[in-house]
Amino acid sequence: MDIQDFVTVFREERASAILRTTSTDAARTAMQAAVRGGFRICEFTMTIPRALDLVAEFAADANLVVGVGTVLTVTDARAAVAAGARFLVSPVVDERIVAEAARLGVAMMPGCATPTEMWTAHCLGAPLQKLFPSPPPGHGPTVVAQTLAPLPMLRIVPTSGVTLENAGAYLKAGAHAVGFVNTLFDPDDIAAGRFEAIERRAGQMLSAVASA
Repeated sequence: MDIQDFVTVFREERASAILRTTSTDAARTAMQAAVRGGFRICEFTMTIPRALDLVAEFAADANLVVGVGTVLTVTDARAAVAAGARFLVSPVVDERIVAEAARLGVAMMPGCATPTEMWTAHCLGAPLQKLFPSPPPGHGPTVVAQTLAPLPMLRIVPTSGVTLENAGAYLKAGAHAVGFVNTLFDPDDIAAGRFEAIERRAGQMLSAVASA
């Protein structure tokens, strides 16, 4: 899968499952629940213990597209791709990481909070721009629409703060896709082993984005 292939698939799928937790085993089981619920695009953050082992494990499934989040260095980028990542995500815009992702042939999604940061990421060659951190509650879709009005070439992907209730509004505002984090992977559910709740929410979230 090359960079444009990923951009296209992400647009078609419309959503990713983004997991950040403190246990390798819990991360595995939680992401398996999201996959059972229908998610195809899976992101593990580098902060998860043995995150790259999980990437390699899930990347072995040809039906999934696996990526790595919280990529902060070129070394992280190389290790993630070596483990099987097909896309990289960072909370910041770092020219070195964007360039390395392009060299490695994988899509890069830097975190951007303003139109200036999104434009900078775009000009550096990042095919996607992660909206991070989230705008104030209730304002996210408006921010996306207002940003895209003068900058329609951007491919904005809101993540933090995306919920079952507002995901459709983000997509209708022009977001390329959305990412579900703690609203999908509720930390209390993970701690209590309620993985069936994650699977159920996954199905609900994907139904919501499909109908947007």
